Order: sequence, then structure tokens, then C-alpha cells
Amino acid sequence: MRLKGKTALITGASKGIGRALALGLAAEGADVVLNYRSDAPGAQAVARQIRARGRQALVLRADLARVGQIESMFRAARRKFKRLDVLINNAAITGWTDLLEITEQQWDRVLDTNLKGTFFCSIAAARWMKGTGGGSIINVSSNCAALGVKNLAAYATSKGGIHALTKQLAVELAPYRIRVNTFAPGPTQVERNLRDDPDYDHNLGSVVPLGRTALP
Repeated sequence: MRLKGKTALITGASKGIGRALALGLAAEGADVVLNYRSDAPGAQAVARQIRARGRQALVLRADLARVGQIESMFRAARRKFKRLDVLINNAAITGWTDLLEITEQQWDRVLDTNLKGTFFCSIAAARWMKGTGGGSIINVSSNCAALGVKNLAAYATSKGGIHALTKQLAVELAPYRIRVNTFAPGPTQVERNLRDDPDYDHNLGSVVPLGRTALP
């Protein structure tokens, strides 16, 4: 139990990669704050699984495109837990749209959630971690940032921004003993991808050397 006594906050934790990360951290002994935006039943189901393992779970709703809601989420988390050791910025909107048809509203929604949300969650977490001896921030990016994928201009741009943001945060937060890293999953069978493209595994698996997409 490498994380016994630690607390983690995961955004977008009601399903997919976020759900898998939350359960994995709990299995290692961490108490977990679960953020969600729209899937309350999913988040509560993850919380029940975490509590069944003897760990604490706190479910908090926040739309990460809205900075005020991010700040409220962190205030609620601080009322429950004395420290934050790990933040995982996982929440994201894909926004499959033809390049020539993207509206300003669609572009802003993806960038605000994926990039702005990651930034302001990181700042809120860093302020907390600074006072408790440090911690770790992990940003979930995507291989789309390096490859480019048709109809995902806003998403790929947001994930490329996360790579740059991660480097900047790592430099600026190192004096406070806060580590900042990113990882970039390849095509993964999460609910939003399967909903947007029923043939996702077939269509995206063809670009993977193993010929298949990943499971969360």
C-alpha cells in the first residue's frame, strides 16, 4: 500500500481512464476526491467501490470550464482532507467536428475544459500542496498532440497545450517540492469515444502497431 495516508484528487473520475486511475490509487491506499461534471451515478458508483476497499471517497461536481466551480471544489476538498498529495488532471471533452465547421463556441468549450481547466486545477492544487510539503501533479494528455487526428483540431490543440503547460508548471513549482508530469494515452475505449464513433476500435485500432485500441 504505497499511498497509505495520501490523498488524491482526480478530475473526470466517473468513467473511463479517470475511473481506472481512482480505483488504482485506492488499491494502493489513497483516499480519493472524485470530480465529475454530468455523471453523478457513475461517480457515486466509483466512490462505493473505493469505500468498500476501506478508503475514503469524496464526490464533488464541478464544470472545469468555470474557474469559480474549480475554486469551490477545492474549498470543499480542503474541508474534508488536511492535505492533497496527488492531482490528476484527467477530465476532457473530445469535440469531434469537421475542421471547417468548428464554431467559436465549440472551440472555446474544448479549450476551456481541457486546457484552462487543467491550468486552474493545477494552480489550486499547488497552493494547497505548497503549504503541506509538496506533492505530484499528473496531466493526462493524448497522442493526438503529436500525431494530429482528423476532426479533432480543438482537442489536439488543447492536448498540445497541456504538454507545454506541464513543462512550465514543472519549472515553476519545483522549488515547492511539487513534481509535474504528463502521460499521453493512445486510442482508448472510453465511453465518449465509443459514443462518438461506434466503430472506434476498428477505425482507430488501424493506426496502432498492435492493431487494437486500449482499455482503460
